[in-house]
Amino acid sequence: MKIAVCVKQIPDPATPYELDSENHFVVRPDDQVLDDTDRYGVEVGLQLAEATEGEVVLVSMSPAGSLQGIRQALAMGADKAIIIDDEALRGSGALVTARILAAAIKSEGADLVIAGTESTDGYAGVVPQMMAELLDMPALTFARKLDHHDGTIRIERQTSGGYDVVEATLPVLVTVTSGAVEPRYPTFKGIMQAKQKPIDQPSCADLGVESVGSAGSKQEIVEVRAAPERAAGLKVLDEGEAHLEIVKLLEQAKVV
Repeated sequence: MKIAVCVKQIPDPATPYELDSENHFVVRPDDQVLDDTDRYGVEVGLQLAEATEGEVVLVSMSPAGSLQGIRQALAMGADKAIIIDDEALRGSGALVTARILAAAIKSEGADLVIAGTESTDGYAGVVPQMMAELLDMPALTFARKLDHHDGTIRIERQTSGGYDVVEATLPVLVTVTSGAVEPRYPTFKGIMQAKQKPIDQPSCADLGVESVGSAGSKQEIVEVRAAPERAAGLKVLDEGEAHLEIVKLLEQAKVV
């Protein structure tokens, strides 16, 4: 089984983000880390690959930089990586991102695609579903547990009230939640081996994807403002009739 795991390099969350003054894009340093939520997807992929004698291919779209985040995932045990770092992609939205990742995955002929539910530097939460549509695969989302048997993937889909059991036959795309598994720590041997593993860096043209970036996404960031500070709350002194004041406030808010 060939398993494609979508991962993303992000600026270290411990370091405040900076935006460039011209386009309000995040300034991405050379040293970026693996998005913490992606470690769960990598672990799920590795466990399935070990059970099926399969292969795990990492797929990412971001500035390559020093490849620190990609090598973190390779050190866990993934076999190879594909990272699309093309200057034309600056300002790309969710749909363009999905098109790029889907094209890279299609070129690999993956049987199973695994992704996190959303990236922690974007929080769009729609890219995996878009990829599934572009790849003509069913999307099994928010998996808290995943099993594979005879070409069928079955998951427990996390819900607000418990979980649903959902299954589909390969090929399929799955998004996994944080806590679905316990990600392994890279060993010293894995870290050393990661330096020798292949990392392909195709361009948009290599993947046959046109109309990318801000123009292809048909979106533009025109202004960035700081969120307003939270205003002080209203204190109600209870002298036996505080409930009447609360009711009045609820009526003003048209809640009751």
